[in-house]
Amino acid sequence: MGARHAKSNAGDHERLIEPERWATMDVMTTTLLYPEQRVVLENISWSLYEELLDAQQNRRAPRFTYDRGALEIMSPSAEHEQIAYNITLLVALFAEVKGINLQGLGSTTFRRKDLSRGFEPDACFYATNLHRIKGKHRIDLAFDPPPDLVIEIDIANSSLDKGSIAAEVGVPELWRYDKEGWHVFALHAGVYIEERVSKLLPGLTTQLITDLIEECRTLDPLPWMAHVRQAASIAK
Repeated sequence: MGARHAKSNAGDHERLIEPERWATMDVMTTTLLYPEQRVVLENISWSLYEELLDAQQNRRAPRFTYDRGALEIMSPSAEHEQIAYNITLLVALFAEVKGINLQGLGSTTFRRKDLSRGFEPDACFYATNLHRIKGKHRIDLAFDPPPDLVIEIDIANSSLDKGSIAAEVGVPELWRYDKEGWHVFALHAGVYIEERVSKLLPGLTTQLITDLIEECRTLDPLPWMAHVRQAASIAK
């Protein structure tokens, strides 16, 4: 899949940048044709990335990932958003039963100018560090801690390594869903190691995550939530 010039191939995403800017930008894109639409722009400055964030700050989509000059713009599919909602609800219910104070911050933008990296997770949660961000309307990773848990859903594989971004900013736990299923990773000395069970939510294994998310495809919401609570009560 070859590289293309952004002005002629970026499609709907081109409207995000003023037309006159394209003439002065050395930009290359790779478009991935999946139900969730992704476009990757190369040679994007940090200042332009921040301009785009400011322009889109009150919208859930598109979502931006920035990695040292490469910018991925992603518009999630209905399937993507449904999985994100269900896993967020699962985490909240499991934490409730386990008596863990936990706050979800959804797809909040996290960025570090000094690292030239930024991302917007599909879901994220503060627990251990909740007291440090409680009441804040803006999280600045230059001063504030990263989320204790970040969740990424890759129905169509991302062109950027979001895991390495999360690791560099110090996210302790990362969950990832891809075509192979659910994976739980814990940060050890700056590197993610795959684990069988969540450290943040004791007793919640990758197999249990898989089973519960699969069940929500067939069960109505209320019976499913009751089953999640029951599973949490007996998980050790």
